[in-house]
Amino acid sequence: MPEIILETSRLILRQIEAADLDLHMRLLNTPAVMRYLGGVQPREVMAAKHEAARTGFAAEGFGFMIMEERATCEMVGHCGLRRVVHPQAPNPGDHEIGWLVREDRWRMGYAHEAMRAVVDWGFGVHHAPHIVALTCEANIGSWRLMEKLGMERRKDLDFVDPADPEPIIQYAITREQWEQQQ
Repeated sequence: MPEIILETSRLILRQIEAADLDLHMRLLNTPAVMRYLGGVQPREVMAAKHEAARTGFAAEGFGFMIMEERATCEMVGHCGLRRVVHPQAPNPGDHEIGWLVREDRWRMGYAHEAMRAVVDWGFGVHHAPHIVALTCEANIGSWRLMEKLGMERRKDLDFVDPADPEPIIQYAITREQWEQQQ
């Protein structure tokens, strides 16, 4: 039985298991969902991401998780907290949040609900001094969600990835900003 990490009114966020890969490939690794994340990825890339999530939990007690809908017990997304690992990022090691939701569950508020819980977990349990989120400027939905979470654009943390046609932008929220929201 996978370990449940966080629960919200509609979601269960649990650790990733090896058995999740096939479903992840089918529901989340699609052209629409992966549009701003480098496109559909090969199985071995997704398997490595799952392994990195499990390794993160073992080493630091946090990582990316499977997002399940309580009402149906179906996988609806992938989200979590990890360290910034992008080789071009000017802030390696910062706490970073991220998410994706399968296409048939878009615009239902699942990403906001999950990420609110993850931000609270990052500050409240893991004592992050600040949390960042990365996206590309064209991904309006992502940066709007970042703003709903109380994050602010940090142009000083933007960077260019030679493999990506658009610059990567970052948003951040400090512990103090989070505390004011509580």
